[in-house]
Amino acid sequence: MEAIQTVEEFNKIIESEEPVIVKFFADWCPDCKRMDMFIGEVQEEFKNYQWYEVNSDEVTGLAEQYEVMGIPSVLIFQSGEKLAHQHSAYTKSPESVTEFLHQQLG
Repeated sequence: MEAIQTVEEFNKIIESEEPVIVKFFADWCPDCKRMDMFIGEVQEEFKNYQWYEVNSDEVTGLAEQYEVMGIPSVLIFQSGEKLAHQHSAYTKSPESVTEFLHQQLG
């Protein structure tokens, strides 16, 4: 999973014509650390998509702009638009994240 370091980099990435998956997280977040333990297997299942992560403490403003109220959150973007958003309450298991991605990406 590639880390996004700046707002400019983020804006360029989400302009992709193909859907891209972006995980919002923070270093202090225990649920984020739990997600890190299983996200690799989810990425493997959806390896035909580009995956990115944004540390919401380091790249400020994006979480607010895209209504990320809790972390970790998984968002899907395409052509500069937010297509889908799985809020933190629903990102606690590989099954819930996988189900969300299947629903959104087919």
